[in-house]
Amino acid sequence: MYCRALALFCVCLASGASAGAARDTLPFHAAPVAQFEEPWAMTFLPDGRLLVTEKPGRLLIVTADGEPSAPLSGVPEVDYGGQGGLGDVVLHPDFSNNGMIYLSYAEAGNDDTRGAAVARGVLRLDNNGGGTLQDMTVIWRQQPKVSGQGHYGHRLAFSDDGYLFISSGERQKFDPAQDMTGNLGKILRLHDDGSVPDDNPFADEGGVTAQIWSLGHRNPLGLAFDTQGRLWNQEMGPQHGDELNLVKRGYNYGYPVVSNGDHYNGDQIPDHDTRPEFEAPKTYWVPAISPAGLMFYSGDQFPAWRGSAFIGGLSSETLVRVEFDGDSAREAERFAMGARIREVEQGPAGAIWVLEDDRKESQGRLLKLTPRQ
Repeated sequence: MYCRALALFCVCLASGASAGAARDTLPFHAAPVAQFEEPWAMTFLPDGRLLVTEKPGRLLIVTADGEPSAPLSGVPEVDYGGQGGLGDVVLHPDFSNNGMIYLSYAEAGNDDTRGAAVARGVLRLDNNGGGTLQDMTVIWRQQPKVSGQGHYGHRLAFSDDGYLFISSGERQKFDPAQDMTGNLGKILRLHDDGSVPDDNPFADEGGVTAQIWSLGHRNPLGLAFDTQGRLWNQEMGPQHGDELNLVKRGYNYGYPVVSNGDHYNGDQIPDHDTRPEFEAPKTYWVPAISPAGLMFYSGDQFPAWRGSAFIGGLSSETLVRVEFDGDSAREAERFAMGARIREVEQGPAGAIWVLEDDRKESQGRLLKLTPRQ
């Protein structure tokens, strides 16, 4: 199943902040637009259509009304399984002129190892609503490749000045998040061609270390710039302790030495406040929300929410809104979506678009959220 258009109808969603709230008091309608097989990420093209990735390895062009193209050719071969497969998709800042897009994905290595990679190429649109990817070139890889199929991270974001930032999970191996000889458990900063900027904090050390912008991260599944141009990431904690971090040049965020959660086997991890040399999150969640996808809202359809961040929740099946006061952050409200939320983006007209996960009761739908009339 690639994706199928659904009849447009509005579904009011109950608010997790007040379970007994009447449906007619909620601030948005959620209109199902399309349905996918294991959707993971989306981004909008300049003409208002969307690029949507499906984890098994498909990239689709989808109209705003939910009509999908055939899967695009030229997508790199992915290592599909567990948390691995095709991941994020973003446009080059000068896409309108160069047609270039970036994809992240899991790729196989030797001896049953694997790791995330990022490739870029040119999207050639055709007259039938589809297209092809040409000249795809790998510009970054997780190093080292390791066993297992979890915690790839591999979210992508471009800064206003054209640098590419990549989130890299620690692959469920813990200690690599503090190992400066590899790029697991890090956020990386690169030029758009994958080369390393001379002013990166560890550029003088060369090699993989030169890529590193920040370290001590676990499984960063959200990466986005706010309206002030500051970089934020959210990441899953171990057992609870999910984090929202203001990402700063050269800072260490402490994992696995500190966390506001504990290991799944019950072993305790010291909290952030026990080790002030590590940068603490601006807000965290106990119990966990299982964050996936991060977006800062700047549109006109929900003017009261301008400047807020929105985070998709997987295990919590929520959409979480976060407010800011300078560098401080706090959860303002959350909305129970009745499904695992994998991705959240702002549309060109200011609507909020979310992708459901395709797991358990979640149906892999694309939903468009608009204000109640």
